[in-house]
Amino acid sequence: MTAPKNVNALQKSETNKDPILIKPDLKGDWLNFFLLILLYTMQGMPLGLSSAVPILLQSNKNVTYRDQALFSLVGWPFSLKILWAPLVDALYIQKIGRRKSWLIPVQFLMGACFLYMSKNIDDWLPETGKPNIVKLVYVFFIAKILAATQDIAVDGWALTMLKKNNVGYASTCQSSGQTIGIMISSVMSVLFTSENFSNKYLRLTPSTGGIVSMRSLFFVWGILFMLITTLIALFKKEKDNRLEDDHVKLNIFHNYLLLWDILKLPSVRIMALILLTAKIGFAATDSVSILKLIDAGVSKDSIMVIHTAMFAIKIILPLVVAKYTSGPKPLSIYLNATPIRLLWNVTFVILIYYTPTLIKRHGVIDVPIYYYIILVFILAIHDILSNIMAVATSAFFSRICDYRFGGTYMTLLNTLTNIGGAWSFSVAIAMIDLLTFKECSLDSKNNCSTSNLQNTCTANGGDCNVLMNGYYIEVALCTIIGILWYNIFRGVLQNLQTKDYTHWLVNIKKPVKKKRQKYLFNFCKLIVNLIDFYINCAIMLYDNI
Repeated sequence: MTAPKNVNALQKSETNKDPILIKPDLKGDWLNFFLLILLYTMQGMPLGLSSAVPILLQSNKNVTYRDQALFSLVGWPFSLKILWAPLVDALYIQKIGRRKSWLIPVQFLMGACFLYMSKNIDDWLPETGKPNIVKLVYVFFIAKILAATQDIAVDGWALTMLKKNNVGYASTCQSSGQTIGIMISSVMSVLFTSENFSNKYLRLTPSTGGIVSMRSLFFVWGILFMLITTLIALFKKEKDNRLEDDHVKLNIFHNYLLLWDILKLPSVRIMALILLTAKIGFAATDSVSILKLIDAGVSKDSIMVIHTAMFAIKIILPLVVAKYTSGPKPLSIYLNATPIRLLWNVTFVILIYYTPTLIKRHGVIDVPIYYYIILVFILAIHDILSNIMAVATSAFFSRICDYRFGGTYMTLLNTLTNIGGAWSFSVAIAMIDLLTFKECSLDSKNNCSTSNLQNTCTANGGDCNVLMNGYYIEVALCTIIGILWYNIFRGVLQNLQTKDYTHWLVNIKKPVKKKRQKYLFNFCKLIVNLIDFYINCAIMLYDNI
């Protein structure tokens, strides 16, 4: 590895041009701004599809919460992408471009994946009958791996594509772009394929099926991905990173060691602990509330119509708050929103508890207008708060990342964030059944805790009545933990955002041969342990289905 310039000199030069201290100005950067939005929109497509599938599954009576917990594993590639992020930073063809070398083939593969899904989605996700959960997990897991790889490349490219004083806008592009992609894919896959919604709102004459099929949607998206990727490959030039005065060229091995160099920074270690625990307080509300509303009788079509309206907020909000999140203290906005969002958990508990009473008249579901107004209000406040917090966090990452190793650095921070969400959300879904207490109406000793006990109860003419809904217990526990978390880390976060850019720079030293071998052995051991842990978790969940 070529040793970098004197670190003190580098830090001194960075202090003089510290992007935190320069006022953002998008003049001359607008084309790059919109290109980043387009790239993040493409990234949001598989994310939207994976978020729509649980809604489609929940409307199927053959699907249990254990099935939902198994499918939630498709969210893990965004949490595991740190395992291959150093490869994306280290391996590239200079003539094509450091980021385009990965972006172009990955997006072509995403297009091919959509085309493959178009041929099989009707068999894997039938309108009636048991869905093939395992195959859905496999194919969406691969799609999320490709999306996560594209995210690594785009995050790294954003730090050099935009001017240094405008890198705070990268989070705006990410939030708005991903939301557009999620909206397009989720709305079309749920609403436009729904016969009831199409006949009620989109057709003049009722007909069978939706206005489009899942098969045709995947086919069109596959073709569009390949077309857009071809245009980007031909017409968008990438800046030669070798022209940077402080450019450092690292091989694959040193890129992996770079992860350890980043984690050795004291502030990054503190930040890692914060990110891994930050979403516990919202886990039950974010992962289970919509599913509970569907269980209570609210149709999936109505849920998606409301979500579609919410997308307008999600797209516009990052642009509105950009002038605040692109400033020097984006985490102050995050901290201001946190206690409000924790208290907002209570509104979901009240809403879900009274939903069956509010939407049923004489035993028949008849949802009144005022219920939809209440539901839209609660979801709107929740989405506004969660999006403000996400944009603020991402803006902070963009400002502190050492742009010399932007792909690896950003991916590490985003991975810690994703792991914090993935583990807490998966646990929240899996724990619902465990925390729910039931009793057979004909036999008080039968707690209906297994499928056999439930079948025994129904075979004798009884019903499994819920004595205590596990959702309410879980929301209470999460909220208490969230309040404790806020009081512990509020001052820490306020202190972290006051540190200047040089505080986050990586000091790279050439490792001696023996230490290099030791690091390589320990790193390989770590990867094997992580993969083994993940596989064991997946097998345990699968065995319980």
